[in-house]
Amino acid sequence: MAASEVVSASLQDSWGDFWLFRFFLNAAGYASIMVPGFLLIQYFKRKNYLETGRGICFPVIKSCVFGSEAKSVHPDDVSLAARNETMESSTAQQVLKLLFCAAGLQASYLTWGVLQERVMTRTYGATETDPGEKFKDSQFLVFMNRILAFTVAGLYCALTKQPRHGAPMYKYSFASLSNILSSWCQYEALKYISFPTQVLAKASKVIPVMLMGKLVSRKSYEYWEYLTAVLISVGVSMFLLSSAPDKHLSTVTTFSGVVLLAGYIVFDSFTSNWQDALFTYKMSPVQMMFGVNVFSCLFTMGSLLEQGALLESARFMARHSEFAAHAVLLSICSAFGQLFIFYTINQFGAAVFTIIMTLRQAFAILLSCLIYGHAITVVGGLGVAVVFMALFLRVYARSRMKRCSKKLPAGEVPVQKV
Repeated sequence: MAASEVVSASLQDSWGDFWLFRFFLNAAGYASIMVPGFLLIQYFKRKNYLETGRGICFPVIKSCVFGSEAKSVHPDDVSLAARNETMESSTAQQVLKLLFCAAGLQASYLTWGVLQERVMTRTYGATETDPGEKFKDSQFLVFMNRILAFTVAGLYCALTKQPRHGAPMYKYSFASLSNILSSWCQYEALKYISFPTQVLAKASKVIPVMLMGKLVSRKSYEYWEYLTAVLISVGVSMFLLSSAPDKHLSTVTTFSGVVLLAGYIVFDSFTSNWQDALFTYKMSPVQMMFGVNVFSCLFTMGSLLEQGALLESARFMARHSEFAAHAVLLSICSAFGQLFIFYTINQFGAAVFTIIMTLRQAFAILLSCLIYGHAITVVGGLGVAVVFMALFLRVYARSRMKRCSKKLPAGEVPVQKV
């Protein structure tokens, strides 16, 4: 009897450590919240609650299900107006602002990257006699990040003037769900692949985006976009095929890691596209951050409670104060990093932001190799250089195309796309 109990316990632990099982378990937890919510929304719409509803719950239901349905201009127009205002300030002030944005983004996300790898790939409480234990629940880290981001965004919205909100609240849930899943895949992938590999895969996200745009949306692209996509593919292939085997078994590139990275790219692409559609309503980026994180906290907390993982993770934090400090700092960097993203794009535009974040990715690979001892061969280093050269080329070419399109005389035919 004792032997059978041990065998069943070991089988349960092995299933619990399998990422696909945890993925479906988490998805079931989210479905237990989304399905009843979907049924309630359909009920209120069929009952025409907007015209027949009364009582103290009416404003809440109206905001969650119907919203004001008032749409506005795209946020790019708003940010462009804000940037025109900032151009009137002195050059010295603009330089200081740019340095502040660059320093904030680099500090937030470089620290976040180092801590992310530390939490997911190293043990806590190791001694000479005890090897220590690893933290395994990626969903708890997602919950920690989202609860702090929700708090920061809520305080920012409360303390600053924001546009009147118009979008139905339930529409944030779709971006929230895909955002949770993309973050979970990102954390979970570090159990199977090295951090430099993950950063390069994220940098090459443009390739599947272009393929989907061509096949699904029938989009056309410039010749330089195809060239940079090919360069990124060559660079990533050079890095992956030439990298030396890692001494840590948990970070060896595996099929599971590749699948998780593909999941991250798919879910993240959906998140950005859905948020772009939501911005047609009158809202600020921080309001978007608040709305998405409201549902993220709801989904992750519900799933953690259903699995009994919230208390287990809290006990892990109590046993290892170092992990608690790392998890809190990870969440702080993630939350304030998002604010720096919104501020940088608002002040200087997407091109400057992309350059800063591309540099951050290069620094993140360098830091990871220095701190955690990842071995990169000469060919692998050249592959990394090719990827970032292609990314900078994309930024330069896109900015040149925008300037040329503004100066294009009336009636002149633009460059043909394919």
